[in-house]
Amino acid sequence: MPKPHSRYQDRNRRTSNVRHCLYPLALAASLITPLAQAEVQSPPQDPFRECVGELQTKAVAAGVSEPVAGEVLAKVEHLDRVIELDRKQPEFTTTFEDYLNRRVNARRILEGRLLLHTHSDLLQRVTRETGVPGPYLLAFWGLETNFGSYFGNMSVPSALATLACDPRRSSFFTTQLIAALQIIDEGAIPAEQMEGSWAGAMGHVQFMPTVFLQHAVDADGDGRRDLWNSLPDALMSAGKFLQAMGWNSDYRWGREVILPAGFDYALADGQRRPLSDWRAMGLRDAFGQPLVNADIQAALIIPSGHRGPAFLAYHNFKVIMGWNRSEFYALSVGHLADRIAGAGGLQNPPPEDLPKLSRASIEAMQQALNDRGFSSGEPDGIMGPATRRAIRQFQSANQLIADGYPDQGVFEALGITL
Repeated sequence: MPKPHSRYQDRNRRTSNVRHCLYPLALAASLITPLAQAEVQSPPQDPFRECVGELQTKAVAAGVSEPVAGEVLAKVEHLDRVIELDRKQPEFTTTFEDYLNRRVNARRILEGRLLLHTHSDLLQRVTRETGVPGPYLLAFWGLETNFGSYFGNMSVPSALATLACDPRRSSFFTTQLIAALQIIDEGAIPAEQMEGSWAGAMGHVQFMPTVFLQHAVDADGDGRRDLWNSLPDALMSAGKFLQAMGWNSDYRWGREVILPAGFDYALADGQRRPLSDWRAMGLRDAFGQPLVNADIQAALIIPSGHRGPAFLAYHNFKVIMGWNRSEFYALSVGHLADRIAGAGGLQNPPPEDLPKLSRASIEAMQQALNDRGFSSGEPDGIMGPATRRAIRQFQSANQLIADGYPDQGVFEALGITL
C-alpha cells in the first residue's frame, strides 16, 4: 500500500510548483522591460508633423470642420523647394525695360485683343457690376497666368503648411493655410485639385486664400466659387476685388507724359498733385498736347531715370498696387490694358542699354552714399524711396541730373566699378 503523504511533503510540492511557475514569468519580465523602456525613450516626433498637428488644432478652432482639417493635413508634405524659393533673392535687379517687354509683348497684346472680343458679354457684365473695364481685367489675367495657361503646379495645402511651419513668416502663412482649409471645407475645390504657386496664389487670377474668402464670388450660379475652372467666377472676382479696393470707373490708371527741359526730378517723390499743377509746370501728354486743366490727383513716376518714359499715375494706379506692390507691375498692367484697348506703344520707350544692377552693387552704393552723408538707410541691396532720395541728393551735389536713378554716372562718381 502506498504511504500516505504528510502535510510537510504536500507543502514542499506546492512550493516547488510555485517556484517553477515563477521562472517563466521572471524571464518574460526580463524580456518585456527593455522593450517598454525603448518605447518610453523613443525618438521625438518629426518637427514638421508636430507643427502640422498644432496647425490642425488652430484650424479647427478657427471653424474648419474636424474631418476636413484632419484629412487634408494628414496628407500634406514638407516641400523643400518651397523653402528654397522663399529664400531665393534675385542676384540682379531687373530694369524697367526688361520687366515691361517680358510682360507686354506682341503675342500677349494680340491674344488680349482677341479675348476682349471672345468674352465681350462676360467682360461687359463685370464692368457693369464693378466699374472695372474689360481691358484691365484681361491685363491682370494676362500677367498673372498668361490668360489661364499656367496656374502653378504646387499643392497649395502642402506649400502653405511648409511655409507656416517655417519661422520666417509663420504667422502670415498660418492664416493663409487656415483660409485654404476653409475654402476646401466650403466645397469650392477638392484638396487634391488645389494647386497654385509656391506661395499659395491660386486660380486664373492668382488670389491668395484670404483674398479668395473675402472677394471670390459665384458668378456662373453653380453654387461654388471656382477660380480654377470657371472664368466667370474668376473675372467677376477680380472685378469685385478691385472695386473693394476703391477702383474709380471715371478715370484711367494714368498716362505717359513728356517733361519740360530743366525739370526738377525731385518732384518725382511720390507726392500726388492736381493735374492743373503738373500742367502749370509744363508737363504735356505723350503726343505733346497740354494736360487737362483739372483737379485730378496724380503722382509722377520715372522708372528708368531721365532717359526713359515718365508717367502720371492716378488713383487707380494705387488700386493696382493694392494687388501687387511693385510699381513695375502696376505700370505693366496699365500699359497692357491700354494696348489691349487699341493704344500704341510708348512714345518714349525705356532705354535698352541700362545695366542690370547686382544686389551687391546696390548695397555697395548705399554704403558709399551713407559714408558721404547721404542717408539711404540700412544697406540691403534693394532700391527704395530712401535710396532714391539719397541718390537725388548726391546727384544734385555733384552736378548730375538729379533723377534718383542709379546709372553709370552715379557709380563712377562714387568710385564703384560695376
